[in-house]
Amino acid sequence: MATQQLPNKEKLARLDTVRTLLETKGYEVWDISPGATVYEAIEQMALKHVGALPVISQGTPVGIISERDYARKVILQGRSSRATLVREIMTPSPVVVAPHQTVHECLQIMTLRRIRHLPVVDEGRVSGIISIGDLVKSIIETQAFTIDQLHTYIAGT
Repeated sequence: MATQQLPNKEKLARLDTVRTLLETKGYEVWDISPGATVYEAIEQMALKHVGALPVISQGTPVGIISERDYARKVILQGRSSRATLVREIMTPSPVVVAPHQTVHECLQIMTLRRIRHLPVVDEGRVSGIISIGDLVKSIIETQAFTIDQLHTYIAGT
């Protein structure tokens, strides 16, 4: 009778990197320029069903704008979304992650910084964006995989 091997840590570690998450989710990123109006940004978020957009200037991420920025910096301050520019309310110098970073690292960053979206930067350009929901989904999938492997090991099949 052959003994079953538990999945090695390296295999599990590959399952929960930003790169692996984006391979499943997709690399498509919608962005906005700093000179666009907040109305245009909110309209694009609604059309694309996303909660944040990286702000890109000459191919470089210079900020991020989220629904939270809109609520706090436009609506609550009585500003006009059609007259306010993205650069006026965006969060400058966004916190970014690299494809090799783990889901766990990203969760720590989001928790410490109290943010919900992380642009993924690879070789100086935004190659994806991940949300807190993406990370939770990834953790659930990784745990389900681990549980399945343990069941297989215990059952000896």
